[in-house]
This record gives sequence, C-alpha cells and structure tokens, in this order.
Amino acid sequence: MKVLCSIEESLHRPEAVRWRERMRLLEPLGDVIVILPCSMKKPYSTSKSHRTFMKVTRGFQELILTSPFGICPREMENTYPISSYDVSTTGEWSYEEKRVVGEVLREYVGDASVIAHVDGGYLEVCMEYLDDFTPTAMDARPTSPGALAKLKDALSGYDRNRPWERMLHMLRSVAVYQFGRGGEKLIPEDCRVTGRYHKKVLNSDGTEICTLMMDRGLFSLALEGGRILGDLNLKWVEIDFKLETGTLFAPGVSDADPDIIPGDEVVIMYSGDAVGVGRAVLSGEEMLRAGRGVAVRVRRRKKT
Repeated sequence: MKVLCSIEESLHRPEAVRWRERMRLLEPLGDVIVILPCSMKKPYSTSKSHRTFMKVTRGFQELILTSPFGICPREMENTYPISSYDVSTTGEWSYEEKRVVGEVLREYVGDASVIAHVDGGYLEVCMEYLDDFTPTAMDARPTSPGALAKLKDALSGYDRNRPWERMLHMLRSVAVYQFGRGGEKLIPEDCRVTGRYHKKVLNSDGTEICTLMMDRGLFSLALEGGRILGDLNLKWVEIDFKLETGTLFAPGVSDADPDIIPGDEVVIMYSGDAVGVGRAVLSGEEMLRAGRGVAVRVRRRKKT
C-alpha cells in the first residue's frame, strides 16, 4: 500500500514520525557513512541513480536522506513504510523539512566519518546539521562521472564491511526497528540464514527463529523467536488459560506490552512460557480495555 507524502504536513504523519523515532535506535556499521539522495523509485536500489551509486558504495554504510521520513540506512530500504512511500523529489527543501531531517541525521551520524554525495537541499541539510563531512558532489550532479570519481577517491582510505557483517547488521537493524531497543538480541551471532528472497533465520542447531519477509521487510516470528522476545520483555501478550485456537480475543488477555500497536508481531505468554506468536489486531492498551473483539491473530502455537 502506497504512503502518499505530497505536502509538508506529511512530516507529521504517524508513519513518518514513528519511522524517525525508531531510526534513533539504530547505529551505523563500519568506519564511514556515505550520504546519498533519495529517488522516486522504491526500494532505492532499484532506481537508475542508486544502481550507479552502488557500483562505488557497495560494502560501505550508505544512508539515504529523504523527506518526510528523514533518513534510511541502505539495510532498511525494503522495510515498510519506507519501501512504499510516494513523494516528489524536487531537491528543494523547506526550513521545516531541513530541521526534521537534520536532527535525526545528526543523531544517527554521531562521531562517525561522513562523505556526503549530495547536492541541493540535501547538501544544505548536511552543511547546517553536521560539524564535519567530505562533500563529493558540490560542483556536479551526484550521478556525473566527475562526482563519482571524487566519491571513489574519498572512499579509498576506508575498508569495506564484509558480507556477513552486513547481513548480521541488516537483520539486527530490522529487529531493533520492529521490536524496539534490545531487539537485536533476537538474532544470535552464530545464526544461520537461508533463502534467496524471504530470509529464514535459524539457531546454530537448526531451530527456526524467524523469517524476514521481504515483501514488507519485517520479521515473521517462529515459536523460538517468540521465546526470545518473551525473555527480552518485548511485544508480549499475557494470558491465563491454555491457548488452543488460532484466535486470541481481547477478554482472554490478562496483560500486554503497552508498546504494542496494531500490526505488530507479538508473542503470547502463559505461565512464563511462549505458547504462541501472531499479529496484533489491537494495541496493547486496547487489548486490556476492550470487552470483545480479536486481540491477536495467532499464526503458530505450541502443541499441547
């Protein structure tokens, strides 16, 4: 589903605000961050401009600037809603756009080295909100041969991140975005990843933890993943009866994580044990207030 963001007020859309808040939980990988402009086509890496950039930047931490969502690390570009928003890319930014994007950019970058391969309003954001960076597209369009040569030269002093480091970083970044601070612990250091499109994450012993569903860029939990989330005290729903159906109704919820919002992947807990996983229909607070209706659509449950 497309998220339309055609006016400045889109900065305050719940999806955009929530995205920017969750970006503040993420950290970059490696020694340098390459800042790039957004593109009309989503995900960005399918666009002509980003295919050109990636010939030079692949293996480095890439960060796309965009309004109204602020920033998008490359590893998050397949995640909804950043994968599906629609906005005009004029290159001209209002004061409010620059402020909102600049604040989240500055927090994400921290003390890291930065190469800004941007022009126009994107460059103005960097100039106003970053203390130090190397510009590589001030005198030419970012896709021009001259600018790309400067970018390649600027990156020559840094090491590329290794493929497995990038994979692990991507999975953990999505987990933090989806489940909150501490969510990176869902993905163990010695996990195995299978699948060319949807990526199944397994424990070292072969137990399924979760699957990254690439159509939305979010995880679908297996029971083992639910158990880990329960131990982390994230996205939990407590019941006081044995779960024997594929639907959990609101009257059956005895307690719930107040951070749950509709659509979240959640774990259902009974007497300290993860007995089911599924998708929330109500928020955590609504589950406790509602006298009727579906609270969670259960996808997997523990066999008794």
